[in-house]
Amino acid sequence: MFLANCNLRCVYCQNYDISHEGKGNPITEEQLADSMLWIQRIGCHNINLVTPTHYTPNLVKAVAIAARKGLRLPVVYNCSGYENVETLELLDGIVDIYMPDIKYGGIESAKMYSDAPDYFEVCKQAVREMHRQVGDLVIDRTIAWHGLLIRHLVLPNNRADSLQVLDFIANEISRESYVNIMLQYRPAYRALEFEDINRAVYIEEYYNVLDMARGLGLHRGFPNE
Repeated sequence: MFLANCNLRCVYCQNYDISHEGKGNPITEEQLADSMLWIQRIGCHNINLVTPTHYTPNLVKAVAIAARKGLRLPVVYNCSGYENVETLELLDGIVDIYMPDIKYGGIESAKMYSDAPDYFEVCKQAVREMHRQVGDLVIDRTIAWHGLLIRHLVLPNNRADSLQVLDFIANEISRESYVNIMLQYRPAYRALEFEDINRAVYIEEYYNVLDMARGLGLHRGFPNE
């Protein structure tokens, strides 16, 4: 369930029409709850709330309404990782699966590409709180039901500072963390204005990040061979 707008300004956003330009239609919390129940009826595995941060109070109300009407699916908080810990604390017991990005492990790229120089410090605190609430990802017969699923998008020329990201996950969260190391970067939106990210990721760059993860003892969520 995509929610309009975003709390980051990533210059390479592939969903910029939704996240930057606010494309979408206004609905009430009751209508959102009914949509969640429809998703359950047609056999989906979860309620995946994409860029939910700035709508958190409304989403909590909608989930409560849907739960009273019979919602039983896991609720997924699908976010950029740039989250306020105090807000996350209020979601304890409501969110079943946290699915944050950890986009950057340094200051320069976070500032240049997302206008958030404090991104990594804020994200680290947020991910610690998410893991405190739900722990490592629990999968039953290929379906995730509960826990933390971290995504990391490989950027060209190591502009994501991937080693710092993976080291944080392995040594400060858990080596049992489920980490989706993503290859799908392509120049979109304003990425053409930035020379270092104005191309796709080379396969060698992706393999290098996989090797980093394996070397740190991470083993879930990405190819192990």
